[in-house]
Amino acid sequence: MNLNHDTLAVLYRAYLQARYLWGMNGHWQPVCIGAPTPELEAALPGADCFAMISAWNPLSQPRPEAVNRAADDRLADAIRASGREGVPGFASAPNRTWREPNWVIPGIAPAELDTLAREFGQLGTLYWKRGQPVRLRMDAAQPPGIEPHPHVDWIQ
Repeated sequence: MNLNHDTLAVLYRAYLQARYLWGMNGHWQPVCIGAPTPELEAALPGADCFAMISAWNPLSQPRPEAVNRAADDRLADAIRASGREGVPGFASAPNRTWREPNWVIPGIAPAELDTLAREFGQLGTLYWKRGQPVRLRMDAAQPPGIEPHPHVDWIQ
């Protein structure tokens, strides 16, 4: 992803501050970077790892709703084609000025998640193993001046 360091730093902070939720049967539960997700893991007992990814607004550049919905449909199709069933989720800014749907994918390997993220132009995804804290995966090199975070992986 070709972003300048300042833009990357702003987006990184936004991902860390965002609210992430997953939903099942009308009940929404938080997913917090740095914390485990026992409720989600109990709802998906067969999976050993989990990811959260969106297809909306690649590189955080706003796109028309119809374009975003079409991309979301393609992502849902890709999840089903992999033999998995995605669980609906969403992410939002703390003040809800920005919000976009996403999917929780059980049982996906990090390399497969990274491939999907690149296919759908996503800089940040969430990934974690059962019983472990949620981690933010940034598909970029860590920019100068950004301190290491115990629950963030810079994968380039």
